[in-house]
This record gives sequence, structure tokens and C-alpha cells, in this order.
Amino acid sequence: MDFLIVGAGFSGASTARVLAEAGLRCHVIDKRSHVGGNAFDRLDAHGVLIHEYGPHIFHTNSEKVFAFLSRFTDWRPYEHRVLARADGKLVPLPINRRTLNELYGLDLDEAGAAAFLERVREPREAIRSSEDVVLNSVGADLCEKFFRGYTRKQWGLDLSELSAGVAARIPTRTDDDDRYFTDRFQAMPADGYTAMFERLLDHPLISVETGVDFEDVRHRLARRATVYTGPVDAYFGHCHGRLPYRSLRFEHEHLAGTEWTQAVGTVNYPNEHAYTRITEFKHLTGQAHAGTSIVREYPCAEGDPYYPIPRPANEALFKRYEALAEAERDVHFIGRLAQYRYYNMDQVVGAALVLGERLVAAYPAAADALA
Repeated sequence: MDFLIVGAGFSGASTARVLAEAGLRCHVIDKRSHVGGNAFDRLDAHGVLIHEYGPHIFHTNSEKVFAFLSRFTDWRPYEHRVLARADGKLVPLPINRRTLNELYGLDLDEAGAAAFLERVREPREAIRSSEDVVLNSVGADLCEKFFRGYTRKQWGLDLSELSAGVAARIPTRTDDDDRYFTDRFQAMPADGYTAMFERLLDHPLISVETGVDFEDVRHRLARRATVYTGPVDAYFGHCHGRLPYRSLRFEHEHLAGTEWTQAVGTVNYPNEHAYTRITEFKHLTGQAHAGTSIVREYPCAEGDPYYPIPRPANEALFKRYEALAEAERDVHFIGRLAQYRYYNMDQVVGAALVLGERLVAAYPAAADALA
């Protein structure tokens, strides 16, 4: 083979496709028993399409990324909406004019909502933490209602301990726009993510092997180069210590005879329960079914790594691994775990397209020979 691709999620599968279309033979392995990484979806025992590892909502402003993935799937237009439970009420999140009016019993117009937020915010000269971001934007009361408790559950940290970029992902609005994302392209794969990944990996120069641990094959599979999408600290045997990742436990449930149980796709519980949110999959997929299936998400410290934890000490440790990664010959690290970055799906695909194009230029001989 030309490339061993470690991981069959967005990073690995997208890179493999670019390389294969340039005439480079790729062998893709994944530790799990399926392709698609955390975006893997399947029919549950009741015939409802669910996301095994929690909701994955596709959104992007990149025409290049959307066009690339559109080669492997049709799309169902979908704009995700989220409600959050605060003071016994379900109100829109991100915070908007309706959130303020419903929460505080007000009748603000758009200008009034802007004036309200300006009055309650606590200006911060230096924005260093997620707490600074939230207090600077919406003040203490809204911070407690929506952000501090949720952050403690999700990350196992206080807002003040988390880098500013995490909270900065969530906007605050003064109009009635209740979409969670405002990207130009918002849609779900019409046949699901797994079907899209199967088409993405369906190429004569791509072979796929699941249920394979990289450590079992890293020294016995001959190849010109490796694309690695797993945890960067694991690649180096945790020689500098383990990078902290946040994990999740998923509690799936089917509600027979209940067509709908929520008004929107996801409901957040910032200050109630051990779980952070409940997602009802039929909102996302558009599937018609007499029953409905939901998932509760319980963040935890142990388990499969899902989220790099953005804080200065962790970034400093990552930099030590990054230096090792840059010194590796013919090994290329990409993705949320390999680059220790809180990337969205479209960012990962975009990075994979760039990496693939760079590798095609760097390893031209086999491409020419197979052309």
C-alpha cells in the first residue's frame, strides 16, 4: 500500500478518498467495528435511525466541503434548534429576544433586548477564559442559568478554568433567530452518515478493515506513509503523560407509541439531572415512525476520548506532543484527537482535503506509476 490510514471517520475517510483518486493505494483501519467514527448511525431495534455516539448536525460555510461530501450523499435540509430548561421553562438557546422575554416576563423589542443585555453584562477588559466571555456578553444571572452548570457537567471544570474559545462558539442574539447554527449550508445526509461513509470509501484503491487496533499492525504493515487520526498522546505511548480528554456515556431509549416527545431536536438541562441534554433523532432525520428514539448524554472523565479539553495547561502538554509529531517521518497527524483541537465536522473535512492535496504532491511516484 501507499498509505495506512488510521481511523475511518471524517479525517481518515476524506483523506483516503483524495489520495485514492490521485492513484494512491490506501488501507483504512479502525479500532471500532464500523466506519464513520463518531458520526456512525444505525437503525435501532425498533427501526428508528439513531446516532450511536450522540447527535451530529452537519453545517458549514465552505462550498468546497459541501460540494465534496455532496458527491457521496443527497441531503435533507435541516436547521437545528435547541431549547434549554431554566427556571422551570423551556426557552430558546442561543439566547435571543424570545429567551429574555419568556424568562423574565418582559416584552422587549430588538432594541430593547440589546439594551437589556448591555445593562446586565459585566465588561471584561481581557478575555482569557470562558467565564470572561459569558459575563462580558450576558452577565451573571444568565451565566448561572445557562452556562456555568452545563459547563461543569460537560467539561468537569468551572467556566473560569476553560479557555475562552469554548464559550465563544455560542452566540447571543437580540432578534428572534432561534437556529443553533447560521451557516450557509445546513443539512443532514439523506440516507444517514454511515451510508455516506460507505460511498466515500468505495473506491478500487481503498481497502477497509475494521476491528483493528493500530498498535497491533503499526510495525508489520509495509507502507510509504501513515495518516493518523487517533489521540496523539497514544501514538507516542503517553511518553509525556496523558492528554486530558472528556468522554461521554450514552443512554438510548425508544418510546413506543409516542410519535414525538420534544418540540425540537435537542433540549439542554444546564442545572438539572446528571445528563446535559436529550436529543430526539426523528427531528434530525425526518423519519416517519409511530414511536420515537432519544438519547441522554452523560459526560464523564473515563472512556473513549471525544473532546480535547481546551485549557492552557493542556495546550502546553499538547505542544510537547506536537513537536514529536512534526519530527516523525512519513506520518501525518490530522483530526480532533490527533491535533488536540475542538473541531467541527466541516473543519475536519476541510483540513483533510488540504492534507490530501499536499500528500498527493509529496508522494507523486506511485501516483504516476498507477496513472
